[in-house]
Amino acid sequence: MTAATLFTPKMNPELDDMSADAAIDDHTLETDMNRGHEDRLVEDFESTGETAPTEAAQLRKLQKKLRRQVSWAIRDFNMIEDGDVVMVCVSGGKDSYTLLDILLLLKRIAPISFDIVAVNLDQKQPGYPEDILPAYLNEQGIAHYILEKDTYSIVKSVVPEGKTYCSACSRLRRGSLYGFAKQIGATKIALGHHRDDMLATFFLNLFHGGTLKSMPPKLLSDDKQNMLIRPLAYVEEKDIIEYAKLKEFPIIPCNLCGSQTNLQRAIINDMLREWDDAHPQRLASIFKAMQNVAPSQLADRELFDFEQLSLERDDNERLFEGDNIQAGQADSLAEIGLPISPKTQTFNPKFMSEQQHSSASDQAVEQIRTTQKIPTINPLI
Repeated sequence: MTAATLFTPKMNPELDDMSADAAIDDHTLETDMNRGHEDRLVEDFESTGETAPTEAAQLRKLQKKLRRQVSWAIRDFNMIEDGDVVMVCVSGGKDSYTLLDILLLLKRIAPISFDIVAVNLDQKQPGYPEDILPAYLNEQGIAHYILEKDTYSIVKSVVPEGKTYCSACSRLRRGSLYGFAKQIGATKIALGHHRDDMLATFFLNLFHGGTLKSMPPKLLSDDKQNMLIRPLAYVEEKDIIEYAKLKEFPIIPCNLCGSQTNLQRAIINDMLREWDDAHPQRLASIFKAMQNVAPSQLADRELFDFEQLSLERDDNERLFEGDNIQAGQADSLAEIGLPISPKTQTFNPKFMSEQQHSSASDQAVEQIRTTQKIPTINPLI
């Protein structure tokens, strides 16, 4: 059974005040927040004698960084256009909370007009705290749908005991959200996958799937009915973790399906974190490589036509032909003043080893002196 309920709470007037004086960059959809509002937040903390002003400044700086990175991703991949209805999938995790929060900030300052609809899919896992997310969305004044569909029972029935549920659960969740997006007229589906998710998927496919592919920042569904976007494509997971902590999002953990400790993705994530600690620029370099693909330097025959490669050489430019050095080119070389035969150097017997020199007669040395020559090709040719 599938049910969906739309909740449209009253907007928090304080949220509107945040964007009252915001400036707009037409190219990047990025700008500073209303500093007057933020300064008032700091003053409020100071008046109470708390130590939160440092956290407020940290939050402001991090929020600006995330807003800039999301703006760049939207611009680079043309994710959101004027008149779009963006369905933001909110699971209750740190990634989707951050995505929704940043997109709402951008909506208020963007030079284009677009709508945001938050959608949560309640998959009926046992023990799921179904009141946490709606309470947060209502408190923030965010219009949202709660879509109820018992995919948990389906996953349990089709996945063998001892296997992980994530793959089947993801497919069912995606199918439900795709269909619902069409029903409410959403033109884009925004998912909370970040840069590290894309890198982890790349290595999962590389190590276990035999393919070079990942999560693209923008994707048209196979049936061409839905457009997926990942506005957090440039955002690092560690920044999202810090942002969620500073914002105090009510996180709903994804451990309701039982122990999933042997997931290959978890192993890959541990590997990426170790790399990031030991080599801070390595992940950035790998992600840049995903945006800088050279098909001719790989081996995919579908991606590059290796069979049709051919030489484009002019035979008149040849100066050397096999063993006949400079064959057929003597006249042309002489005209431009280049030598037409290689220089030679007489062999010097003083470089012979002592054993060779003692065993060789004077006559033999003289013969070596006159017969052994070392050809030297003119380096100008």
